[in-house]
Amino acid sequence: MQNSQIISIKNMKKQFPMGKGKFTALKNIDLTFDRGEFTGIVGPSGSGKTTLLNVIGSLDSPTEGKVITLGESIGALSHKKAANLRNKHIGFIFQTYNLLPVYTVYENVEFPLLLLKMPASKRKKAVLDSLEWLGLTDKIKSRPGQLSGGECQRVAVARAMVKIPEVVLADEPTANLDAENSHNILKMMVKLNKELKTTFIFATHDEKVIQYLRRQVVLKDGKVVNIKN
Repeated sequence: MQNSQIISIKNMKKQFPMGKGKFTALKNIDLTFDRGEFTGIVGPSGSGKTTLLNVIGSLDSPTEGKVITLGESIGALSHKKAANLRNKHIGFIFQTYNLLPVYTVYENVEFPLLLLKMPASKRKKAVLDSLEWLGLTDKIKSRPGQLSGGECQRVAVARAMVKIPEVVLADEPTANLDAENSHNILKMMVKLNKELKTTFIFATHDEKVIQYLRRQVVLKDGKVVNIKN
């Protein structure tokens, strides 16, 4: 089961209203992702990378075609069921960290578990484990404003990993980091991918990220133009 298919996309199109017409952000997308992949959706700005990541993660729905993520048809999910899928099974990492400034590192990482109504003792263990994986044990009581950019992104990764999701979707996660911090974060992600078998899918055009990928899905003008294994 380790290499079983967990995401399937068939003839998917995504359009957005634009003026009196429609803008087609993605077209004719046919893709599959297996459990445990470390893959990137690669391409220039405006190629549709983030849109594709958002549809896979149920933050958006396809206009046409079928997207199955972890057995759920994204286009058929209600808002509540889509939120439930994200909360339980998908971790998100964004380039802007999205940490809550008034919360400590511990509280930021704990937040997804509160949504899952996890018992306090299990919550505490999961948060401490996640912080240990990312080397943040000494920052538990710090707030985001007291941290460097690299530390903030490590907190964001810890928050994404705390529920041990089946899939992590990372949108330009190194965009605001220098080279050293980028490599440190990526090495940690590779380690988590290997140890926990979590599937990582990146949207990126950063060469630092690309060198770590085991597969590249190349997008151009909303179409898959190449797949590099």
